Amino acid sequence: MPRRAGLMLALAAGLGLPSGGWGEPVPGEPFALRLSVEMAAHRRLIAVMAQAGHRPDAFTTDGCSGGLSAAWDVLADLLPSFGRTHEDRPPWEACCIAHDRAYHGAGDARTPEDSFRARLSADEALRACVLETGADRTAHLSATYDLTEGQVAAAYALIAGAMFDAVRLGGGPCSGLPWRWGYGYPGCLLGE
Repeated sequence: MPRRAGLMLALAAGLGLPSGGWGEPVPGEPFALRLSVEMAAHRRLIAVMAQAGHRPDAFTTDGCSGGLSAAWDVLADLLPSFGRTHEDRPPWEACCIAHDRAYHGAGDARTPEDSFRARLSADEALRACVLETGADRTAHLSATYDLTEGQVAAAYALIAGAMFDAVRLGGGPCSGLPWRWGYGYPGCLLGE
């Protein structure tokens, strides 16, 4: 766990997160700049959403983005025992699909501030759902791998934390990425 704490401190320093977390920006801190850039993207997205009459395209999902679901399929096919133990799809894939639903429609936000808060809420819900999935599987995985329940919980905490960090970093609005916040609406990169 100390390695994770050190990594999180390094990420916070590199990304400019305030020491208190995702609260209000402190003028002059890198987080304030990051927030102003993200808020500009939320403003562009809200304008695109209004032009579309707040009606996104039909919902689509790839399960867990970034190739996680696809890689899981390949691994389960190559290693049948892995598939039997961990299922053919990521055990937390329902969490990813719920997260995709929020991202697809940008949380039905109508203001940039609501969009920002809805995205953060969706990302926090994803992390909580993955942790809950781990809690539901702890006894099975503990027995299967001869691990303590604490070790299984720690592994799921790492997974949930990494997924949260990944969506915070790569899921912002108007990024042009297929899994961006508001992906059910037309793109809103500058110049589009």
